[in-house]
Amino acid sequence: MKTFEVKGTARTAVGKKETKKLRAEGKVPCVLYGGEEPIHFEAEAGEFRHVIYTPNVYLINIEIGGKKYQAIMQDIQFHPVTDEILHIDFLRITEDKPVKINIPVKLTGFAKGIQKGGRLKTNLRVLRVKGLAKNLPDTIDIDVTALGLGESIRVGDVQAEGLEILNNKSVPVASVVITRAARAAMTAAAKGGN
Repeated sequence: MKTFEVKGTARTAVGKKETKKLRAEGKVPCVLYGGEEPIHFEAEAGEFRHVIYTPNVYLINIEIGGKKYQAIMQDIQFHPVTDEILHIDFLRITEDKPVKINIPVKLTGFAKGIQKGGRLKTNLRVLRVKGLAKNLPDTIDIDVTALGLGESIRVGDVQAEGLEILNNKSVPVASVVITRAARAAMTAAAKGGN
């Protein structure tokens, strides 16, 4: 899994006035959970641009006052009008404790149903998984080559080594839907066969 480095500074004052002042300086108030006590820190807002505005998932190495922590982003709050980052929560990870995280789905192959006039529909762009940090992939690759018209791959069909997929097993991840043109061609072929 990809990693990203963030340098932060510990915060001692955590009131509304302080957070407002931080944001005015172009900084983001953050909290790192998962240890004995939450660690409040601040970091430059520009540092997070490459992590937030991307479909990729990152393990984030956070350095606060000389100490390093490995974490994942758990929650982000944005301003409702300006989309400015207001607050970020991180969850500290350890080698032996599984984490729950959303991993992007990547569809590979060219479905048989598309060749017959169908259209590939992606129903889930991410899958919620539980696993150790060392087993977390950048993406969950799903081969759609065998999908025919009207067929789908469900969550229960997806295999991810070393991970437990938490989504409902009956939900389709990707399917080949029958388009009007394909339906008309099938109807015409059925009539022509009689």
